[in-house]
Amino acid sequence: MSDYILAIDQGTTSSRAILFNREGDKVHSAQEEFPQYFPNDGWIEHDPIDIWQTVERTFKKVIAKIDMSKDTVRAIGITNQRETTLIWDRKTGEPLYRAIVWQDRRTSEYCQQLKDEGKEALISSKTGLLIDPYFSATKIVWILDNVDGARSRAERGELAFGTVDSYILWKLTSGKEHRTDATNASRTMLFNIHTQQWDEDLLKLFNIPRGLLPEVMDSSDNFGVTEQGIMGIEVPILAMAGDQQAALFGQTCFREGMAKSTYGTGCFMIVNTGDIALKSENRLLSTIAYRLNGKVTYALEGSIFIAGATVQWLRDGLKLIDDASDTEPLARQTPVDHGVYLVPAFTGLGAPYWDPNARGAIIGLTRDTGIKEIVTAGLQSVCYQTKDLQKAMENDGERPVAFRVDGGMVVNNWLLQFLADILGTTVERPQMTETTALGVAYLAGLKAGIYNSLEELETMWKRDTCFEPKLDKPTRDGLYHGWKNAVRRVQS
Repeated sequence: MSDYILAIDQGTTSSRAILFNREGDKVHSAQEEFPQYFPNDGWIEHDPIDIWQTVERTFKKVIAKIDMSKDTVRAIGITNQRETTLIWDRKTGEPLYRAIVWQDRRTSEYCQQLKDEGKEALISSKTGLLIDPYFSATKIVWILDNVDGARSRAERGELAFGTVDSYILWKLTSGKEHRTDATNASRTMLFNIHTQQWDEDLLKLFNIPRGLLPEVMDSSDNFGVTEQGIMGIEVPILAMAGDQQAALFGQTCFREGMAKSTYGTGCFMIVNTGDIALKSENRLLSTIAYRLNGKVTYALEGSIFIAGATVQWLRDGLKLIDDASDTEPLARQTPVDHGVYLVPAFTGLGAPYWDPNARGAIIGLTRDTGIKEIVTAGLQSVCYQTKDLQKAMENDGERPVAFRVDGGMVVNNWLLQFLADILGTTVERPQMTETTALGVAYLAGLKAGIYNSLEELETMWKRDTCFEPKLDKPTRDGLYHGWKNAVRRVQS
């Protein structure tokens, strides 16, 4: 007999299902990409049906690989792209509109209006967030105001809002459960991270009916049970966490000052701040790292909108490479000080700039510039943006004491060496880089009694490679100065 935990990892460009054993090893996995829709400049949407069908197909593939007469799926954990906003019919489950993706910038003018009205201090004091189209609240408002009959239906209690985790839970339980966890709630710009409640002042400000919102649970909690007809078995759903918080948990960054940086479509650097919701003076976000047994652990986060998506653009948009793996040998042929800077502000700039109207640029082109310099500049842009976040955290008095990385990009050794060089600090890559899925599996395992404590989970983290900085300080500072100049040239 074997016990497994199923992690559903619903991301921005693909859905994955991973079965983990008790030791945290990946036993079986399946992944499926789905389309992105760009109906207008700065608009990014997903079809909720695509999200659900790819989730369903992937978890059915992995469950089919085990012998259900001998093996048991003890629990399910759901981790998800955060802030992406869905509204659906409570009776039919029919989506009212496509999912508006976290990267979407259509509410930029509305956000600017709120800033001009002096609302940012109120919102920030309650949510730890800045006013930006990134978060769910203004996306909800857009759907309610732009889909015929949406607002009146919401006021009658006919509709449900959720981030992707809530939507998947709704589908898994055939509409029985409408819930989210504290980490996802903290990214909506409607949740008070101090009182741990949906905030009535903010609901009034945005004119969002309270009945639209899901119940907020701990990250490790009893969310419901799968409908037998959907999965073929009844399995308790015992964990939910936004993808970046799940990765922090999977990296076992349980102590104050420990940080992780995830390199997927975007890049998200989070440092554990313990019991304190640290107020950033450098335009970082105070957020919830996780909530266990009603106790909140806070974090400071910097969000970069475009990281791996830069490589995707180099591959699919410019067609400079055939595969992401082509970037490493090209970078190895290129000196680090080649003079080209790629600023990937395709959907604006995230932390610490928060400029939704900035657009991307390649700066420093000469007749000698070729494919390898542009590709290398794309990789370096990810590291420079991480440096921006490191500097902001240091200025807030929270210098990370341990820096662990994960996500699809970290298989690139050149990237991680340059990251260590430009940060001037040690970078650790774990053996298990699927830390987002692993984190939510750990959370589900805690609730299921498979794991007894955070201390037990800490012993399970294993390092693969340690990258030490080799670049001298004058070179590092000169490269970063060039990046800052390039960013200034694209800001609105």
